[in-house]
Amino acid sequence: MHMQLLHTDRVVIFDRTDFGNSNISLPGGKCRHDPFDTANKDDCTAHSVEYDVASGSVRPLMVLTDTWCSSGAVLPDGTLVQTGGYNDGDHAARIYKPCSDGSCDWQEINPSLAQRRWYATNHILPDGRVIIIGGTGQFNYEFYPKKTAAETAINLPFLAQTNDQNIENNLYPYVFLNVDGNLFIFANNRAILFDYVNAVVVKNYPAIPGGDPRNYPSTGSAVLLPLKNSSGAEVLVCGGAPKGSYVSTKNGKFVEALDTCGRIRIQDQDPQWVMETMPVPRVFGDMILLPNGEVLLINGAGSGVAGWDLGKDPVLSPVIYRPDNPIGSRFEVQSSSSTPRMYHSAAILLRDGRVLVGGSNPHEYYNFTGVDFPTDLTLEAFSPSYLNSTCTSMRPQITSPVSQSKIGYTQQLEVGFTVPSGQVDGDSVTVTMVAPSFTTHSFAMNQRLLVLDGGNLTKVGSNSYQIQVVTPGSGQVAPSGYYLLFVVHQNIPSEGIWVQLN
Repeated sequence: MHMQLLHTDRVVIFDRTDFGNSNISLPGGKCRHDPFDTANKDDCTAHSVEYDVASGSVRPLMVLTDTWCSSGAVLPDGTLVQTGGYNDGDHAARIYKPCSDGSCDWQEINPSLAQRRWYATNHILPDGRVIIIGGTGQFNYEFYPKKTAAETAINLPFLAQTNDQNIENNLYPYVFLNVDGNLFIFANNRAILFDYVNAVVVKNYPAIPGGDPRNYPSTGSAVLLPLKNSSGAEVLVCGGAPKGSYVSTKNGKFVEALDTCGRIRIQDQDPQWVMETMPVPRVFGDMILLPNGEVLLINGAGSGVAGWDLGKDPVLSPVIYRPDNPIGSRFEVQSSSSTPRMYHSAAILLRDGRVLVGGSNPHEYYNFTGVDFPTDLTLEAFSPSYLNSTCTSMRPQITSPVSQSKIGYTQQLEVGFTVPSGQVDGDSVTVTMVAPSFTTHSFAMNQRLLVLDGGNLTKVGSNSYQIQVVTPGSGQVAPSGYYLLFVVHQNIPSEGIWVQLN
């Protein structure tokens, strides 16, 4: 249900705690005693793991409270902060400090939040704190950590205005930090630009054409498109379900999902949605930024809505969206998977350029047989075409700086790399930085890709080069923290290295 890549190349994965035992035992005789759990008061099995991408091994972790439909973000020091959930977890903050020796585990602060947070959205801010927005019955926001013990939640009327008669088509709102420091918040079918410091709406955007809902349970997905030079920020929202789909599906009629995307420039004087048509309809799919600036649409269904047994017609073919192509030629259908990834699946970008895809639990409890879409506990990887063997001779490899380097803002950065063929066109080389996402319920929170300014290319050997770029200018453009840095040559990215921007 939830996945986050950390700078140790481990992926923290977890689901909920209150469906009974898992098949993975906690180590050393550890057990969780929870008098509020609805399934097991005493549970000696793991409901979270740390997945080692290189070895394919998992290490059991111990969460204490229910993480069902929660949210998360990574702090500037690389610590994963995970907030909210269900039942006894709805006011909790869970802290995971990555380590290399296998000793780290979840620490919990409960209560930590001012309000119940179930289906809320988190975003890292320029000051290093996390803002937590919305959730079931919550038309407000708060911060973690709090500056004072008395700090409480702040009202956000926009969430009440977009709440659809208790269907709540505004859960897991899409939240993006704009380059001016304000937040672009999309809920249901419209958006605002919000000054969270002063609790002021800076700009109202028009409703997305058609007015259909795009947030949970009519779940589409959204990304902040790659940030380049001074061109401003654009948001792309894709998929979802037509008005009335939730009620229709609950009554047994599965309505075809939306096949449209809307794209809007945040800072335009008169911003308007530009609509595009996807190759296939998609609801509760994931949208993941690839290192070369393309967008992957993957997972989900062709009809219904998000929720227990409320989706049908799995969409097995991923789609690549190329934002720089002319409109009408941006989508390309990829080879199909054989595995339906329905409700409660997730996807994240890995350092090697693949996309890790896992899970699918579209039923209440775990149903492995006797249903159309059995619960799936596997992981697989989507390999974009840039990983084809035909691209090997053109794929760059970064030689400097070393991984885990610290970099500052507005810094001249020399990036060394090699290309096996030795043939490099300077106009076809860029350097990108990607902030890994906390992905749950079809939204990759905190996902961000920056194309670095500069680009002076120097040949220093038969197949060795250096390119000089400038790091981001502020925490508004790129909040402090760990990023994956890639060299992209002829649209083929290198393997990434970790850098810490501070």
